[in-house]
Amino acid sequence: MNPFLYNGRNLQAEKVPLEKLARKVGTPVYVYSSTALISNFQALTRALSGTPHLICYSVKANSNLALLKLLSRRGSGFDIVSGGELHRVQKAGGDPCKTVFSGVGKTEKEMAEALRAGILLFNVESGEELERLDQVSRKMARRAPFALRVNPDVDAKTHRHIATGLKKHKFGVPFEEAVSLYEKSRRMKGVIARGLDCHIGSQMTELAPIKDALRQMAELFNHLRARGFALSYLDVGGGLGIIYRKEKPPSMAEYSRAVRKAAVQTGATILLEPGRVLAGNAGILLTRVLYRKKTKGKTWVIVDAGTNDLLRPALYEAEHEIQPVYRRAGKPVLMDVVGPLCESSDVLAGNRKMMLPEQGDLLAIMSAGAYGMSMASNYNSRPRPAEVLVEGSRFRVIRKRESYGDLLRGES
Repeated sequence: MNPFLYNGRNLQAEKVPLEKLARKVGTPVYVYSSTALISNFQALTRALSGTPHLICYSVKANSNLALLKLLSRRGSGFDIVSGGELHRVQKAGGDPCKTVFSGVGKTEKEMAEALRAGILLFNVESGEELERLDQVSRKMARRAPFALRVNPDVDAKTHRHIATGLKKHKFGVPFEEAVSLYEKSRRMKGVIARGLDCHIGSQMTELAPIKDALRQMAELFNHLRARGFALSYLDVGGGLGIIYRKEKPPSMAEYSRAVRKAAVQTGATILLEPGRVLAGNAGILLTRVLYRKKTKGKTWVIVDAGTNDLLRPALYEAEHEIQPVYRRAGKPVLMDVVGPLCESSDVLAGNRKMMLPEQGDLLAIMSAGAYGMSMASNYNSRPRPAEVLVEGSRFRVIRKRESYGDLLRGES
């Protein structure tokens, strides 16, 4: 669903006029729709109906406690990649027994924290990590449930910075080494194989690579079962793309059909790690126009949000749709929408044809609910923006705007 629609010429978040919200909270500000987030979660749940599964929301996409609480109350599990994310899940009321711990660089401290919490599964990404997990578990007189993250050497057909399933990437163990590592785990007293894991990339807009990876994983899962491993879980990762501007990703129904086929072949409980597809289109970044200027052959619109607030355009060459909060009449012009940072890469939209806004106008940077605030920084000593959650005709601040005092906290 799209919770950001015009009422006449004015853009709203659900039933809240964004102009009113900006007057109350200021800009830049992230605005999330609770209805959209819940609707996306429920749509994926329905698409997987009849298949044993657990949706483990990818916390790295957006880790705000209010959003984690919304999902936890509806039965979501979680996918984490750090001890800090585990702490957030627990504070939000999430169940560690429905949480998987991914990531290539887990520390001993993080492993111990997750073991004490009763984590569902460690997604192990190297032979040395498996050995370290065994050591930590034995010291604690525990046995850590694990799945190996296997790299199937499948091209996810996505941006090079968010592709993770090729041999040249740091993620997972080579497909041909997986069986020997599982066999090695039989001799370890601190770990027990409970699943198999794969994640080939993010913002995937083609179904063929997903099907290819799932086929390989189902075959390997069945092979391991035949060798006597009591595996219960097939973790198919996440990465399903969303529409930012002109993308045409598979629908949740199409994606789920491919997942269900793998599940039928294995009899496993499917674990999924969606992030962007749940949170991405449920949020926007609201920003105000500071200045306009023209140079030879170029029109610039300078706003108060920068790539310290939304890194994706600079990091991934990502294109977000930008909508005026108040629609003006006139002829579109070619422009760059840029932020205030002292970086030439501080471009939120380049060569974009749109109506030239007035000084002081509000712009909504769409589809910013995932990998927006979670990647924000204090570069140029800029306080990070506030976050707001909209529920129907009401809204509340779910993270206060940082102050200058916040910038200096911990320094001396």
